[in-house]
Amino acid sequence: MKYVLPLILAMTAASVSAADWPRFHGPNSDNVSPDTGLLKTWPEGGPSRIWEASGIGEGYSSPIIAGETIYTSGAAEGNCVITALNMEGKIVWQQQNGTAWEGSYPGTRSTPTIVDGLLYHLSGNGNLICLSAESGEKVWTVNILEKFEGRNIRWGLSESLLVIGDKVICSPGGENIGMVALHKMTGEVIWKSAGSKDGPGYASPILVDHQGLQQIVMPMSESIVGVRASDGELLWRYPHKVYTDQNITTPLFQDGFVIISACGRQGTTSLQLQVSGDQCSVEQHWLNETLDDKQGGIILLDGRLYGYAESQNRGEPWMCIDFVTGETIFQSAPIDSGYKYKNGSLTYADGMFYLYSDRGAMALAKPGNSGFELAGMLEIEDFGKNPTWAHPVVFGGKLYLRYGDRLAIYNVAKESN
Repeated sequence: MKYVLPLILAMTAASVSAADWPRFHGPNSDNVSPDTGLLKTWPEGGPSRIWEASGIGEGYSSPIIAGETIYTSGAAEGNCVITALNMEGKIVWQQQNGTAWEGSYPGTRSTPTIVDGLLYHLSGNGNLICLSAESGEKVWTVNILEKFEGRNIRWGLSESLLVIGDKVICSPGGENIGMVALHKMTGEVIWKSAGSKDGPGYASPILVDHQGLQQIVMPMSESIVGVRASDGELLWRYPHKVYTDQNITTPLFQDGFVIISACGRQGTTSLQLQVSGDQCSVEQHWLNETLDDKQGGIILLDGRLYGYAESQNRGEPWMCIDFVTGETIFQSAPIDSGYKYKNGSLTYADGMFYLYSDRGAMALAKPGNSGFELAGMLEIEDFGKNPTWAHPVVFGGKLYLRYGDRLAIYNVAKESN
């Protein structure tokens, strides 16, 4: 491990505030934007593009926003590169994070995380780096696969890091060490979690605070686990075997229930947490076999779950199911996905869903009781050679779309704003 303590770690211009989008799926890990005053319909051809930036490297990482700076990661010339851009789309700084993932579907996976002026990122090859968000200067770095005898996975590590208190959570997925907590300022080990025995998954962890017990819920290669946040004790393990170990979807939590989903007709499952003091167990509450989300994410809104069902891609893959019962409310097809392994991702803001296909098409849609009502379309003419798997972001009246080596920003605010 190498680390340096720069003098600029106090509250810098890049420190995260309540008005930021500081990590994958936003500050609450729910992919629901706080924006209001947005367009309810789009003109023909979609909203106006403000700018398009290139030179960020190939990848599937989403952007994050802190203050007046945008951050993402990409693969360029064999290196994993983190890029900071200003609000005009100009590169402020770039910093390497080890070698790039060059296996199947080359490019970066993880989205950076910013907390208290520090940026954290995990490469597909297991290099975890901490940088000054303002300058890009290295603070510390460690390869979690090497240090903790971890195991890489078929398509490279993809976890977007969770920071809670003074801890950076990551999952090397070794036979003896499944998850670790590192000190966010130095990278030193706070705790190691054993017991899961599974390799890493492709998803990102969430913090669950329920009945006085804080736990980290994380999909691993063949299971979903709950780990006590204070000391790393494995609380529960729910078997969740997916075709080629593709546990990709980040879990959701509400009212004592954890929602998990996976492709290959695994479906979406609700798990009920049963807390007793500092211990917890889980049991299945319901299973909806139709909504088998692959990697586009699930959104929970007003008692309903929305997502893209991989197994329904030749019919009506955009689905809505009931959070309490798991019953299907509707299946809809407002927008197609055209890639070999069809997929769609989504985000939500101000009463509208933004549905993004893997071939560079974006739909603005209003949810109803029988389907999505289309309110606008945007087609990216040249989205590159790879599928558009990066999740969209709506923040500050702007729509952020990542594709290949480029990031584009569109104006989705009403003129009065």
